Amino acid sequence: MSTTQDDTHLPSDLRMVLSRLVKKLRSKSPTHEKLSLTERAVIKQLNEHTQMLPSELARQEKVTTQSMSQILNHLGDLGYIVRTPSETDKRKVMISLSETGQALLTNARHEGNEWLNKAITQTCSPEEQAILRQALGPLGKLVDFD
Repeated sequence: MSTTQDDTHLPSDLRMVLSRLVKKLRSKSPTHEKLSLTERAVIKQLNEHTQMLPSELARQEKVTTQSMSQILNHLGDLGYIVRTPSETDKRKVMISLSETGQALLTNARHEGNEWLNKAITQTCSPEEQAILRQALGPLGKLVDFD
């Protein structure tokens, strides 16, 4: 199978556009301004997994346990997480999102969705919007690929 010029540029072009879109979405969310990328990722992990050990969060986010400790301290100071002793091992502490952390996530998603909806409706024709809908399937496959 031969590779065309377009094929060799597709990964680079796609990565660049998606990266710029993610940065733009972050910049349009005042709710997330005060958090680092890793802090936002931790909040999303806790939303997906309900409760996690600090070591599990560190492994998921590929940071040291010491770095994760600092991240969790900051999120705790902001009131976004709750620390609960493990029921099976009292030496361990489970981390979960507080109601404030859940509200932060909900607000940030709403802000991002609101901006993206406005951007799509004001810059894309109905035909382009249909193309975006069609692209969701292949993009989802890329996300799921290991």
